[in-house]
Amino acid sequence: MSDNLKYKLIKPDKSLTDFVYCFSSLQNLSNFSEGIILPNGKIDLLFCKRGDKLQIILMGLETKPKPMPKLDINAFFAISFNPLALEYILRQSIAELVDSGKELPNDFWDFNIDDLNNFDAFCEKASRKLQSLQPEKIDEHKRRLFELIYLADGEVSIKELSEKVHWSERQINRYFNQQLGISLKTYCSILRFHASLPYIIEGKLSPQLNFTDQSHFIKEIKKLSGVSPKELFKNQNDRFLQFLMYHTK
Repeated sequence: MSDNLKYKLIKPDKSLTDFVYCFSSLQNLSNFSEGIILPNGKIDLLFCKRGDKLQIILMGLETKPKPMPKLDINAFFAISFNPLALEYILRQSIAELVDSGKELPNDFWDFNIDDLNNFDAFCEKASRKLQSLQPEKIDEHKRRLFELIYLADGEVSIKELSEKVHWSERQINRYFNQQLGISLKTYCSILRFHASLPYIIEGKLSPQLNFTDQSHFIKEIKKLSGVSPKELFKNQNDRFLQFLMYHTK
C-alpha cells in the first residue's frame, strides 16, 4: 500500500541542526487509512492540504502508537523540530500537548495554500523563516544536554548528564516537564525505541541497544509500537509510517 504514497525527506542546512531534524512531505494520503504513527521524540509542525484550504497543526510528543487521524487530508508537508526549537524558535511549551496537538492560525509564519504546491520551494521558504528566528545565543547547558542525549540514542543516565552539563538532576527534569510534558527518562526511552527501528527493519529482533534482556526489549518495543518486534518487522500492510524514512534514498 505504501507504493501509492509519495514520501520525501530533506535535511536542514547545518546552521539549523540544533533546532530542526528534517523537512518531510507525504502525499497521496486520501486512499491510505491504515497508517500508524510511532513515537520518535520530535515535535512536528504540519502544513496540511484539505481541499483548497491550508491547516497548520503543532503536534506534541507521542508517547504511544497512534492511528493516523481520519481527516480529509490528501497531502502534508512537515517541519520536524528538536526540543531546543520550543524555547528558541517556536517560543512555546508543548507540555499540554502530549499525545495530541493544536491548530495554529492558517497564515502562521506567512505560509499559504500555494506553498504546498512545491516541496523544495516550501523547504527554502521555511529555512529562511527559521534562520530569521534563530537566537544570537543558546544556553550552553541546554545545547550540550541534547547533544549528549542524541549521541547516546537516549542511553544515558540523568546522573551522568547532570555531571557533564553542570545542571542538577532536578533542573533537568523540571526543564523536560515544563517544555515537553514528560520526564527525561520517558524521553530517553522514546529515543532508544526510535534508534532500535533500523535494526528491527533489518530483521535483528534481539536487543542491539542497552535493554536489560530480551523480555525487557520486547516489552519496551510493544509499549511504544503496540506490537512485538517480530510483528513490527513484518510491517503488515506497510502501516508504520516512520518506516518510509528508512527506505528513502
